[in-house]
This record gives sequence, structure tokens and C-alpha cells, in this order.
Amino acid sequence: MTPDPAATAPVPPRTPGDDADWWRQAVVYQVYPRSFADSDGDGLGDLRGVTSRIPHLRSLGVDAVWLSPFYPSALADGGYDVDDYRAVDPRLGTLEDFDAMAAALHAAGIRLIVDIVPNHSSNRHAWFREALAAPPGSPARDRYLFRDGGGPDGSLPPSDWQSVFGGPAWTRVTEPDGTPGQWYLHLFAAEQPDLNWDNPEVRQDFLTTLRFWADRGVDGFRVDVAHALAKDLTEPLPSAAEIADAAHGTHPLWDRDEVHAIYTEWREVLDSYTPPRTAVAEAWVHASRRARYAVPGGLGQAFNFDLLQADWDAKQFRTVVTDNLAQAAESGASSTWVLSNHDVVRHATRYGLPPGGGRHGQGQDGVDWLLTGGTSPVLDAELGLRRARAATLLMLALPGSAYLYQGEELGLHEVADIPADRRQDPTFFRSGGTEVGRDGCRVPLPWTADGPSFGFGDGPAHLPQPAWFAALAADVQERDPHATLTLYREALAWRRRLQGPEELEWVEGSGEGVLHLRRPGGWQSVTNFGPEPVDLPPGILAVASGPLEDGRLPADTTAWLV
Repeated sequence: MTPDPAATAPVPPRTPGDDADWWRQAVVYQVYPRSFADSDGDGLGDLRGVTSRIPHLRSLGVDAVWLSPFYPSALADGGYDVDDYRAVDPRLGTLEDFDAMAAALHAAGIRLIVDIVPNHSSNRHAWFREALAAPPGSPARDRYLFRDGGGPDGSLPPSDWQSVFGGPAWTRVTEPDGTPGQWYLHLFAAEQPDLNWDNPEVRQDFLTTLRFWADRGVDGFRVDVAHALAKDLTEPLPSAAEIADAAHGTHPLWDRDEVHAIYTEWREVLDSYTPPRTAVAEAWVHASRRARYAVPGGLGQAFNFDLLQADWDAKQFRTVVTDNLAQAAESGASSTWVLSNHDVVRHATRYGLPPGGGRHGQGQDGVDWLLTGGTSPVLDAELGLRRARAATLLMLALPGSAYLYQGEELGLHEVADIPADRRQDPTFFRSGGTEVGRDGCRVPLPWTADGPSFGFGDGPAHLPQPAWFAALAADVQERDPHATLTLYREALAWRRRLQGPEELEWVEGSGEGVLHLRRPGGWQSVTNFGPEPVDLPPGILAVASGPLEDGRLPADTTAWLV
């Protein structure tokens, strides 16, 4: 059984128009701009670099780009510490460069989603500088979450809460008169003070920010830490142990019911445009609570991260898919599918480690993975990539929107062996190096097999690239019909041809460890999670994640049949 030659025929991207439902089954490609393409040789990716690589995105066949933060930032957290929400980091370009990039994407039939970071600003934001210069109890401080310290002299943090990045969630400031003063809350890095969303000025300013970018042609927003905006800091503050047992909807810091009133206001702004602007929540909440963020009167869609937390296991995958399609039906949204992003180990690496092997693993050059448990499983890079290709093809067969992370179309693995003095993630520093952080999935992309940074730019990249990047460079894969890049292009072309209603039927009887599904129109996807080849059902092979064995589907392989 050989693939249908039609799979290689190019399919032109859709032309952005007034389709209000374009996002429901869109393929969205995440660009982490500082590591995508460097146009000026300073080692940092930029907006002109993104524009220069739009032909790659168009040939890939994606429907939209999600642009991670490009705002002015000290990069204390990879750009998620924002100095100005309505500007471009000068190292990445100008507003004119942004407009040119947006226009070029739209001309290529690709929509644009931008990251918005509403839980916290940076400590360099004009509001925070004003707060530091103002006295306790002032309107400037009320935009943030300042509290007096504990103990007789206020030298103790207001609570024992811990930051997501490690260490206390409170930092003490020096008052304008030079004396030790109040403490401010930061759920993440100390350079990321949390905003006070009970303050009307904060709420109005973000509505202005939404309009600012929507007026510039932005088609949607990815909402960072969407579940943390509403907080209850009524004193006395509970202990960390007490809040760990808080019921859903009543936790003082996460996923409070009143957060949805904020997004009702946002939806009014988003719906004032034609077509309505989209939004997707990054909300790490209990599955039973996720639909609240995705309702039409709220943000409209919410990420489900369940697949990227699942082992390579047919039962786990089927449960994730079934549960999330039910949640999507409950909210009226479509589901989202994610296997990799800028915050997790790349899935080609995860699937090459033993089940439950942890967030971090071993790089291609033999460097031991740094695991919290202190063990050192060895990465099977070939197995990991084979499973990653199969998982991606299965994911793309599902109804709903699919989110791809830059470089996964090249089959990139995590870069493990980054020297301590080159790391950037605050997790690494705040944990004393016990957590290596997220730099390994943020290493700049290899576009060419040669050059000082494999075509990323004209000089060294801001994070070191391994020598093995050369073999996976985009220009090398352009010439290889079996490359991962070729697979992604063929799969996305077929997906566009076959896409129909958001429906799925499980087909039983294909064997243990096999997931077999049928989509409207009768096309099928079959994934073999088991150790031995299995027979395929009748049909014409459209695309497969790997070669068949005498017409049978090998282990760790997915095939689509039409």
C-alpha cells in the first residue's frame, strides 16, 4: 500500500476573511520570536526575522501564527515580564515592523494571534515604578498587590506562599525614604509583580490593550495564566498548607469563579470586531472547570494540555480525546490539541524516555538528564521521534484546533546540555539548578546546515545550538521525501482536504493497543501503540508517519486512510 500521489499536491492556505468560526479547526503554529529567526545578527530573533520565514509557514500549510511575547522586556522570564503592553521590544523591531509582519502573514493566508500577559507586568513597567515611588495605601500601589509584612517590624513575608518558579512569592521593597517597607505578591519571578484585578483602572487598561492590537489587525489572543487574575487576599492570609486544600473555585490565588466576569468584559470588546476576535485561555485547571473559560460569552476556547501529560499509551490517549471532546461540547467551543510548546520538554524527547521519566531527560550527546528524582534514564532518540510523528498525525486527525510549536516540524529534540552560565530560565536559578528549566525547548531553530547559527542569523544565537542541529536543518529536510518536515506538509494538506464536521467515531476491534477512529466523510486514522505490526482496514493510504511493513502498520506508527 503506497501513499496517494495527491498527498504531495500543494493546497493553498485559506484567505483570511470574515469567517467567525475559522479558529474551530485551525492549525496554529507557535512562534517564540526570540528563537525563530534573527534578521540583524544580534543573536536574538526579531519580527523581521518572522516575516522573512513566512514562506516556510505558508508551505507548511498552517492557518494561523501564535506569536509569543514581543513586548519590551528585561527577559527575566523569556518576555513574559512585560514593560509596555502596547509597544514592541526595540531589540525585536518597531510597531511598523509588526504591521508589516501582520500584513505579510495575512497576504499569505495566515491569521495572527498574539500573547497577552494580564496576571503580572514587569517590575520595569511605568505603573510599578510609580508604585515604588508612592507611599503605602496610594492609588499607584493599589494597581498591584502590596501588603504589610508580618512580625513586630514587618520583616516577615505576609504569608508562606511559594512562587511557581521557586522561593517566596513575596518580595519586600524599599520605601521612598530608604526604610524597609511593604511586600508585593508575585506568583512567578520577583520581576513579575502581580496586578490587582479588583482595580478598575487595571481592567480598563487591558481593554484598551485588546483594542490597540485588534485595531492593528490581530485576529486573536492567547491569554497567559488566564486562571490567576482574580484573587482573594482577605486577611488573615491562609497558609500554603491551607490553600493546598482549597476547593475548586474558592482557592485564593487560582481559578476563582469571579475571574469569568473579567472575560465577559473582554468578550464584549472582542465581539465588537468583524469577524469577532478569538481568544484561547492558558488555564491549568481541573478538567471539570476548563469549560468555564471556553464558553462563547467568555474567552471562547481554552487549552487542554492533557495529551502532553499523557504517556505513549493507547488507553490514556483515548481517554484524553473522549473527555476533551465532551468538555468542548459542554462549552460550545472546539477542543484544542497540544503536544509541545515553549514551557515543556519537546514531545520527540518525552516519548523516547521511560513512562513517567520526568520533565527533563538526556540529550543526544549523552549528557544525563537532570531529574528531580535523581535518576538518569537514557533517551532513545529514534524511538522518541517515531512516536512523536505518530502522535502528531493522530492529533491532526482529531476534530478541533491543533497547536504546533516551532521546530517540531523538523523533529527537534530537547537540547539538554546547555551550560549553567548560558541558561536564562528563572526556574533554573531560583531552584539552585535542581530544575533545569525550559531553555532546552527554546533554543533557536536551525534553518540551514551551516553558518554561525545554522541560518538563524549572521552571528551566534542567544542560546547555544548543538552540532546535531545540522542534520535536522530545514534546508536539509527540503530535499528529503521522508523527512519530518515533509510529513507535516503532507499531513496538513490532507487535513485541509478531509476536514469536515467536528465529529469522531471510534472503531472497535482493531486490536489491543490500537486507536482507530473514523471522521465524517469516511476517512480513518489508525495508530499502533503496540509492539507488533497490525493489519490496516480497507482503504487507500493517504499519509503515514512511517513506512509500512508488508502493507501492515508497524509499532509506533499512524496512518490515514481515505
